[in-house]
Amino acid sequence: MSAALALGQRSLREAARSPDAIVPTLFIPLFFLVVNTGQAAKVFPSGSTGFLHGQGYGAFQLPTTLLLASSFGAAALFLVEEIEGGYFDKLRATPIPRWSIVFGRLIAEGAKCVLIATLILLLALPFGITIASGPLGFVLLIALAAGWGIVYSGFMQLIALKTRSAAATQSGGLVFFPLLFLTPNFVPRDMLTRPMEIAASANPVTYLMEALRSLILKDLDWAHIWPGFAVLVGLGALMLWLNVRTIASYD
Repeated sequence: MSAALALGQRSLREAARSPDAIVPTLFIPLFFLVVNTGQAAKVFPSGSTGFLHGQGYGAFQLPTTLLLASSFGAAALFLVEEIEGGYFDKLRATPIPRWSIVFGRLIAEGAKCVLIATLILLLALPFGITIASGPLGFVLLIALAAGWGIVYSGFMQLIALKTRSAAATQSGGLVFFPLLFLTPNFVPRDMLTRPMEIAASANPVTYLMEALRSLILKDLDWAHIWPGFAVLVGLGALMLWLNVRTIASYD
């Protein structure tokens, strides 16, 4: 595990040297928060919209912002650069476990997502958005967002390891990106049309979004919170197994 931690620190230093890669991760999700809230806030006023629990529509949109900010998969893009440049082969030749190479990237991605999620939540507070579940809810929000960032980047890494191409890895993100929109991101699930409700219910990201939304709008409601963590554990276990298996047979 020490090798993975060392490689994770290296990846963090690499990200710190490329701050221009962090700016879109903050700007684009916040842009969508402002635009979506501006379009629908009058349609769903806080005083007469039950599912807002007394908050503004921006609080309902904040989970989408957090998930979007965690869905850039930068770790996979840095990895594929190393593959194309030949440095990845040098890493594989060193006396460290192969799995630590991909784990190091995921550790760094998790740390970066913790920072980004914290910044987004702190920026949201001055605009009247409150975390109804309190300090523990604040921590759980960051954990869910960072967990999704690790899972998403892990699946993107699989594409990088399989294709060994930056173009294919970037295009591969389009496969996962629609999952963020096949969710009840504008209204609760019970207000969707029947076909969309079925699609959203089959989408694991829906339960993650609903867990985030519950933490923001309500006190600790574990009936809505635990499915989000269950999704992360299930997808995370699958992702880690596939990453370890793929890099073990990379040659």
